[in-house]
Amino acid sequence: MDSLEAGRPFEFSDETRQRAREIIAKYPAGRERSALLPLLHLVQAEQGRVTPAGVAFCAEQLGLTKAEVGAVATFYTMYKRRPTGEYLVSVCTNTLCDMMGGGEVYRRLSADLGVGHDETTDDGLITLEHAECLAACDYAPVVTVNYEFYDNQSAESASDLIASLRAGQRPVPTRGAGLCTLKEMALQLAGLTDDRDGAVAAVAQGPQTLRGTLLAEEHGIAAPSYDADAPIPAAPAKEGPK
Repeated sequence: MDSLEAGRPFEFSDETRQRAREIIAKYPAGRERSALLPLLHLVQAEQGRVTPAGVAFCAEQLGLTKAEVGAVATFYTMYKRRPTGEYLVSVCTNTLCDMMGGGEVYRRLSADLGVGHDETTDDGLITLEHAECLAACDYAPVVTVNYEFYDNQSAESASDLIASLRAGQRPVPTRGAGLCTLKEMALQLAGLTDDRDGAVAAVAQGPQTLRGTLLAEEHGIAAPSYDADAPIPAAPAKEGPK
């Protein structure tokens, strides 16, 4: 139970306040409110979710109302409003992934973990969710853990992935950087430097991703060159009501 749930006001750390100032300083004067998205990730990195205290903190830092901040925090699914596990496991159940076995993967993980959509295991380690699309149809069915990709999954391989997480391991993602906790990922999404060893060491893209580029090279196909000096035609004038 955190201090907010215990009825005591939550105080963000001095480090978080300093990081907030660093984030806001990246934006031009008069455009500070543009820092809201990274600030929401920042408060999630400290509390593991966006609480009312986090909303109030962002509002205070940017001179916004809590209603304005709350409207943004509730729009994007990456901002969690309930306690979330150390590892957020997302299973794509959209059309293609579902046809390729995504639904079976989700049902197996739900049975293994004893939780349903947007629910967290009793030990607070893993939150399971089904996702409408993870933008990786060429690797269907896809599972992500804290937004890192594990491609071409089956019910068995996904179950093994979960078993590794529960055993304290951090399996290497198929693509992208090494696996981190949800709070560590939130700091990266806030645009802050992650100094952990291998935190941003990328794994090479898979052949499916590169197939279009390789075919274009093979057949000598290239996009027209970009002319920075080309004039931009003016939009036609709108006619008034007749």
